[in-house]
Amino acid sequence: MPSGRRGCQNPHVALRRRKNQKVELLRGVRLFAGCSDRELQRIASLTDEIEAPEGKVLIERGEPGRECFVVVDGRARATMPGMKAIRLEAGTCFGEMSLLDQGLRSATVTAETEMTLLVLDSRSFSSLISDVPSVARKVMRTLAERLREAEREPTH
Repeated sequence: MPSGRRGCQNPHVALRRRKNQKVELLRGVRLFAGCSDRELQRIASLTDEIEAPEGKVLIERGEPGRECFVVVDGRARATMPGMKAIRLEAGTCFGEMSLLDQGLRSATVTAETEMTLLVLDSRSFSSLISDVPSVARKVMRTLAERLREAEREPTH
């Protein structure tokens, strides 16, 4: 006779599945390219998941930055003066320069649809770098590659 608990999930199993989903998403994020499973698990543990409604300004050009975002679900649009708008979809990371310098944002990013995002703040990132210095080398390598690509690309 069925116990009626078939639909109930062990909360620890659900939490583990959620963590694994974060790790898998982060594995595809260019910023964390080359990170090991252990490093990705640590990064995943430091991220918060948030929801954003359509039309919400997620970051605004000229404002100080304190975190980066990874799109889990939904779409956003990044705009910068003099440049074509860029669409940001699942697996895209934005705002990552703020992890290093908490400087002013170079673009405005607005949610085009309802969104789910992972957020990693600069304090958590600093803790990560202190505890797992190999992540710093991998992130810096990726940022250097992106800078070189940007220098080669025409602005219009």
